[in-house]
Amino acid sequence: MKEFKQLSEKYLIGNYARFDVAFERGEGVYLYDTEGKKYLDMLSGIAVNSLGHSHPKLVNAITEQVKKLIHTSNLFHIPPQIEVAKMLVENSCLDKAFFCNSGAEANETAIKLVRKYFYDRGEAHKYEIITFTGGFHGRTIGSLTATAQPKYHEGFKPLLQGIKYAPFNDIKALKEAITPNTGAIMFEFIQGEGGVNPIDPQFLQTIQEIAKEKNLLIVADEVQTGIGRTGKLFAYQHYNICPDIITLAKGLGGGVPVGAVLTKEEIAKSFTPGTHGSTFGGNYLSMVASKVVLQEVSKSEFLSNVEENGRFLFNKLKELGLSPRGKGLMVGVSLPEDKKAQEVVKKALEKGLIIGTAGGNTVRFLPPLIITKEEIEKGVSIFKEIL
Repeated sequence: MKEFKQLSEKYLIGNYARFDVAFERGEGVYLYDTEGKKYLDMLSGIAVNSLGHSHPKLVNAITEQVKKLIHTSNLFHIPPQIEVAKMLVENSCLDKAFFCNSGAEANETAIKLVRKYFYDRGEAHKYEIITFTGGFHGRTIGSLTATAQPKYHEGFKPLLQGIKYAPFNDIKALKEAITPNTGAIMFEFIQGEGGVNPIDPQFLQTIQEIAKEKNLLIVADEVQTGIGRTGKLFAYQHYNICPDIITLAKGLGGGVPVGAVLTKEEIAKSFTPGTHGSTFGGNYLSMVASKVVLQEVSKSEFLSNVEENGRFLFNKLKELGLSPRGKGLMVGVSLPEDKKAQEVVKKALEKGLIIGTAGGNTVRFLPPLIITKEEIEKGVSIFKEIL
């Protein structure tokens, strides 16, 4: 580890505050570091490893694909990309898919799509997008601007024009933020990085009413909540809503980098050849991985199990006197003032448990979707011991 740290400091830009651990292999919900220590992973690479580590079907599919073809570019048809698009569309309320490499890129795509859609309609003035405090949408300059958290903006101004902020779950403030230039409202159903904050159903209903009345687009950032994380394939399926645009990433590739945007037929028409693209987006490797993930996660029994195990995790945390929030296996808890989330996460790592932090003094649980009740019980037991 001493050598890793020295080499990292010498050759890598120091924009990550890393823990002094390096992993060598993983199996199921467990990771093993370079010194052989075993860890229970209840963070899954920040909601990425949806099928855990070294899932046999995922390993086999990727291995076989690498032997044949990894990448060709979107100058040509890519059969597995068509298959994944079909699976996403047929399991959602939307009509078309676009693939990129990350959640930030997916959200950047959504911002561009909103602008292009209204431009094509002769309403170029409707370029403004409203986002909400506590939200997180990525780190490209557009998605960073959409992230209404000042701490991420420091040193990067001026930001993109046309993004306005309103307090999350504040109906009055939302209504006041609407102008004739507003084109879309963009939000997460559960704010992940902001502290695992669920959207209020009444606030969501207001968004729908305003969007219908003012002819605005609804953009749902499901980068973290999508692909089974909340117990539904998409978080919007918990509510009576069909967004106009959905962004996806994280768990979609099971560990392989991939992002996606789903939208309605009418809106998709604005992306004509040459208007937007991605060299690596939707290549053979990422699509084969995504296909396996979707085949597994979209099964009704799989999603029911996520919901059931999510309730189990909620109840176990409540037994500790905590107030968990979230849905499915996306769970956050605010710690008492005398406990610091970052310190708790560090002590958990020392005891072989991987968890994360989020906004405020929040500890976040994002385990692989394949986790069992026994493994949840083990993780909460370690957490309890630390508290």
